[in-house]
Amino acid sequence: MTPRSLTPSEISFFQQEGYLIVPDVFDPAELEPIRQELHREINRKARELQAAGLLSDLHEDLDLDQQVSAIYQDSKEVGLMLTKHLIGENGGGYFSPAVFDLIANPQLMTPVASLLKSEELITSTYRIRPKLPNLGSGNVPWHQDGGYLSSHCDQELIITCWVPLVDATPVNGCMQILPRTHRSRIAKHHAGGNADFLVIRDEDLPDDPSKAITAPCPRGGVVFMTSRTPHCSTPNTSDVIRWSLDLRYKSAETPNNAGVEPTYVDSKGEADPDFYEKVNVACYPPEPEFLVMSRQHPDQVIDHDEYMRLRVLFENTKPRTKDVRLWPSLQST
Repeated sequence: MTPRSLTPSEISFFQQEGYLIVPDVFDPAELEPIRQELHREINRKARELQAAGLLSDLHEDLDLDQQVSAIYQDSKEVGLMLTKHLIGENGGGYFSPAVFDLIANPQLMTPVASLLKSEELITSTYRIRPKLPNLGSGNVPWHQDGGYLSSHCDQELIITCWVPLVDATPVNGCMQILPRTHRSRIAKHHAGGNADFLVIRDEDLPDDPSKAITAPCPRGGVVFMTSRTPHCSTPNTSDVIRWSLDLRYKSAETPNNAGVEPTYVDSKGEADPDFYEKVNVACYPPEPEFLVMSRQHPDQVIDHDEYMRLRVLFENTKPRTKDVRLWPSLQST
């Protein structure tokens, strides 16, 4: 498909409502490479766990939308190992050519550029979301993505792109969004929500949660939101996994750590002090940021090899960044 900018009415809707659902950013078939790559990685990791004596049946006859769920039914522990492998410790987790191709896809970056009114885009944080059927830990409570970011970025326009790899419906756990509340401050969050997610209690939401809209999105579509848009996900009551990715983009003028690398990393994974100081400029310093779109500095736009190098470098560098933001615990209130 040919990349297209958003129309004035779409941009206006986003600015007023705090979100926008575009059903045809991709041809659904264009998402097949990343689905196949995730499926291959699941089988690779499952065979590794089988060799360790932790898994007997790989359920290799099942497709991406069912395999991990079947393994979870056999062994909750192994099923969670597989999902954790993809999600990673600090987010992002599994990275590959197909993941990079999605992050740097002009069909996605072009509408984002329309919303940011910028021709230079920075990205870093992404999340792979396998939402298993009838698993309570997959239900994400009310939050704003900005609640996970440093407070000096509260007023920055950071775009979340939620990309389902299946048709996301109320049955398999699509999102709910609280519209027209994105111009207010970051609401008070609490740590220790369901599955250890951050949570905004109903009384701390910027509006009545009964005003939330349900946000189904077909495979090939994208839900665009600001980092201040409150949203949550609903239970997956289907018999298939609701796979999705969420990616974040911002203007190159927003605080970022693009180009910041350790001068050295010792045998224990400790980097030089100057690196730890500079990396905290970013809105989410634990992860590397990089330029993915620029007409002004095309030579600084990274390719897949550079993306892989940066991800491996940061994965092997012990984090010693400042706490992004400390929220009170639910248990302490």
